[in-house]
This record gives sequence, C-alpha cells and structure tokens, in this order.
Amino acid sequence: MSRVELRGVTKRYGTTEVVHGIDLAIAHGEFVVFVGPSGCGKSTLLRMICGLEPVSGGQVLIDGKPMRGVPPAKRGVAMVFQSYALYPHMNVAANMGFSLRMSGVPASERDARVRKAAAILQLDALLDRLPKELSGGQRQRVAIGRAIVREPGVFLFDEPLSNLDAELRVQMRLELTKLHRQLGTTMVFVTHDQVEAMTLADRIVVLRDGRVEQIGTPIELYERPVNRFVAGFIGSPKMNFLSGRILSVAGDRLAVEVPGLPSPVDLTGGSGRSVGEEVAIGIRPEHLAVSAAAPHSFEADIEFVEQLGGTSYLHAPGHPAGPLIIHHLGAVAHDQQRVSVGFDPRHCHLFSADGISIGPR
Repeated sequence: MSRVELRGVTKRYGTTEVVHGIDLAIAHGEFVVFVGPSGCGKSTLLRMICGLEPVSGGQVLIDGKPMRGVPPAKRGVAMVFQSYALYPHMNVAANMGFSLRMSGVPASERDARVRKAAAILQLDALLDRLPKELSGGQRQRVAIGRAIVREPGVFLFDEPLSNLDAELRVQMRLELTKLHRQLGTTMVFVTHDQVEAMTLADRIVVLRDGRVEQIGTPIELYERPVNRFVAGFIGSPKMNFLSGRILSVAGDRLAVEVPGLPSPVDLTGGSGRSVGEEVAIGIRPEHLAVSAAAPHSFEADIEFVEQLGGTSYLHAPGHPAGPLIIHHLGAVAHDQQRVSVGFDPRHCHLFSADGISIGPR
C-alpha cells in the first residue's frame, strides 16, 4: 500500500513562509493533481514529498512512516520532471535502466524491467534509438519509463507535459490515464493547466499562495466551487461573473438586481444576507445561450467571435454587469452584433463580496 499524508506541512525561505500548513491524505492508487497559478507552491509541495526540499514544519508520511531525514532514494517514490533530462549518448534502453545499474541491480533483472516498462509505454521498437532520434512525446515516455523501472510506490509528476505541443499533450494525457489504470499506483501530478487537472485526476487540490482553496473530484469543483477563485480557475473558458445587488430576501430565497438585465434574478442563498448587499452571480459560458426562450434573457453586444468550427465563443467585454463569454454550438456569421442571451438561474452560482460561495445552488 502506498499512501501519502501531509500533516500541517509548511515551507519557509528565511522568514518568508510560502506553503502554509497543508493537510492532505492521498489514498493508495489515487491519482491526485495539484493545480494552481504560477507561484502557488504546487511544485514546492511535490518536492517536499519527494525529499528534494526539506520541510520547514509539519510532517510528510508515506505508508504511515514519517519521512523527515529520509533521503529521496529511500522513500519509494519516483519523480518525472518537466525536462526529459535524457543522456544523449545512451540509447532508450540504457536511459531507462541507468538508475537500476547504478543501484547494482543484476543485468538480467534490469533488462526484464526495462522491457516490461517499454511494453507498457509502447517503446519496444525504440529501445536502440538515441534521444535525438525520438519525438518529444517519445522522449517524455522514456522519462516516464525511467521512473516505472524503479517500481516505486508513488509516482510524482512535475508538469511533465508542458514542453509538448497541443496534440502531443492530449495524447500523453490519454497515455497517463491508461498507465494509471494498468499500474494502479499512487500518482501525484503538478500542473498549472486546469484542463489537464480535470481530465487526469481522481481528486484535484486547488492551491493559491501556498494554501489549499479546495479539494475534490473534478465534477465537485466544477459544480460546487467554494469560492470565486476556484470557480474562475476550474472550467474553460472561465466562469462569467455578473455584479449585482440584493434587492429582496425571503427566507432562503433572494432576488438579485443585475445591471443590463431587465428583471431581478431569483436565487437560493438568502440565509443571513441583507438587502443592498453587493454580490456576484457566476455563470459558465456553456450555460449562456443565444436565445430569447430562457427564463432570463438580455441583450449583449458581441465585439468579437472565436470560431472553432463546431463551436464558437462570443465575447461581450462591454456588458454593464461585467465581461461575458458565451459558448455557442455552430458558427456565427460575424462579430460586432447585438444578440439576445438567455440563461436558467438553476445553473447560477452566487458569491458574496469577499468571493465566498453563498448557499446551495
């Protein structure tokens, strides 16, 4: 069993604390993704699990054993970095088996492990090639294979796909998902790309400024974000936020007046709220429709359109309640036009002035 637990983990550089008391339990066989903007502490957290960064406070435990003072090679983890870091003069087989050779693993066992990993990663026909003879995706698979041969209890990935082009990133995401299913090993993956997080993770840990904002499955974070930061970070394109003011409160129901909308929006979340309070209504681009048939409809001036073939994104940056992006199925004839936009309040999220989610949806 390979479990990872963080108990009150902090990291300081001098007097500056960059990771603040992280508590997290990762189950055996779970695929957990750390996601957040640059500088949020996700790579630092991964390096503390691996042992490449000392922990300033708290504990890292692997399989229930405290890791303080335990070197990286003795933790039962293998790390895959953003850089492939392959030896240019060694072929694929030698690169994959190098750590085993340095550890004194017999040649017969080393060869068996390399061939097993190559079969999993579909590198069988490439074992005699040098890194310069491989594509970017193939090099990344070799780097992953180098970790697999060590047979670790925990795989740690530090933005391993960021050097790949868009098509290869999609392919490698599928291969990593398949690899996780085949091996059943605990995996912790760091990325700033929320699409990678949503497509790979069993659970996502959203980080900001060295603190955990929310932990949950991709669907939980998409449907029930705890605050405006998570709501805006998860989902592509990002959620729209309409500024509003509470017009009336009746029990758990409230009516919100929104600039540019002809009538107030009736929502849940009225408990403890006050008339006149400033709030924000969050609604995702896919929940806005170019239609007058929805419960709430309003006019929006489209300034430009992103044509993506089967879908289009209509941008209305000048709307009185805030900039809007509207997801539309099919092509749109032209930009610089006024359209009727509708939405169903059941798809709305409500946030207080300080960005906290208000009540159930």
